[in-house]
Amino acid sequence: MDADDLDYRARTLTGCIPPPLVARLLELGHEREVEFQAGRGEWFCALEWARLLGHRGQREQALEVLAPYVATNWWPAAQARAELLEGWGRAEEAIALSRPYAEAGDRLALVFFARLLARHGRSGEAFMLLRAGIQDWFLAECLVDVAETAGMDEEAAALLEARVEAAVPACDDPDCDNLRMEPFNAVGLLATIRERQGRIEEAIALLHTREVTSVNGRDQLADLLARHDRITELRAYAASEYHGHAVQRLAEVLEERGDVEGAIAAYRTFGATPSGMWHVAVPLSELLVRHRRSDEAIEVLRALTEHDAEDWLVHTLCTLYADHGRSREGLAHLDAIKARRDGKEYWDLFQMRLPLMADCGLLDEAIEQTRAHPEGDTWYAAWALSDMLDKAGRTEEADAVLAQHPAVNSSLRAERLIDLGRIQDAVRLLQQPISKPTTPAWDGTYSTEPPF
Repeated sequence: MDADDLDYRARTLTGCIPPPLVARLLELGHEREVEFQAGRGEWFCALEWARLLGHRGQREQALEVLAPYVATNWWPAAQARAELLEGWGRAEEAIALSRPYAEAGDRLALVFFARLLARHGRSGEAFMLLRAGIQDWFLAECLVDVAETAGMDEEAAALLEARVEAAVPACDDPDCDNLRMEPFNAVGLLATIRERQGRIEEAIALLHTREVTSVNGRDQLADLLARHDRITELRAYAASEYHGHAVQRLAEVLEERGDVEGAIAAYRTFGATPSGMWHVAVPLSELLVRHRRSDEAIEVLRALTEHDAEDWLVHTLCTLYADHGRSREGLAHLDAIKARRDGKEYWDLFQMRLPLMADCGLLDEAIEQTRAHPEGDTWYAAWALSDMLDKAGRTEEADAVLAQHPAVNSSLRAERLIDLGRIQDAVRLLQQPISKPTTPAWDGTYSTEPPF
């Protein structure tokens, strides 16, 4: 076993049995195969087999399964072993195992190690390990977490304030107001500390200085205002925040308080223009569905997609049609979109027809239409065609479709083979030798061919 090879396979899920198929093998009772492959370098088999042995009380056997992987000095293997040890109440062994990786500078190992120390009463030590990496957003986030339990909030705040003050212009353009800050999340982390210190006004003032207001669909200022019942301020902020995440938080608060009409009104006010509704149509429709107003939810999305048939909005609408027994109306809506596009229907929209047709008892027609589609012989269409054939009980045909595109469909095809009971064929397919791609030296020109 080699750490670089293990890492490449685990990151790319190539040349190995991926986690979903390991779970499928165990679900179907193929424990012996998983155990066998765990001893042959299949990391995800080893991980699940070790966990299973641990749950059964066979702890030393579980550690033995991981031992060859840990011996390569590959951090994910050491982390898995440390997690088992901690879960069994052997925290000191977990700490001793993890320390060398953290001290060697692996940032993932350092964060894991710091949190491990903090969970076991050693937050101060964790803080001191992290402080030198304050310019790294990932380490800084961890430092702020451990500072709370270490009672070192003010020390963490001082480090972050220094980073905020050290921000520099992002470029040489004198008209550019953007700043480059390291870590980029310094303002948000500093606001987190001030909030938990009870210095709410400072936290709010800080968050109003951010250049990026939303991360992963959440707005920290909106969440803070909601937590502290500052609804008037939240309403004002929601009216000005472009992405719709603040109004979503306002609607969540109103719904939690039983004011469903107020939550709906907040969304509709924000979405009074097509561009505004584009941001909040999905959470509004979800709110309406939660309160058994599916017809209104469908109408919100139907009206919006008549003007802007973005595939993700149309997909949400088609899902609503299917979930509420209105699949034929969903098909009619897709027909209308197709007509507006001069009878052209690219794959992204066409594939939304397939579950609707299946719901209407038109599975065979869906299969035939897929085969006849201009993109029906592509590798991505093969996924959908294979799924439909499998639903129709034609699993051998489903496998044959995927076999036509061996370079890209190995995982899904292996799943079909497992379901057919052809375990060894599935494993051989997944373990085909892989060639790592090489990146050619840049010649100074940009390609105009996809992928860009």
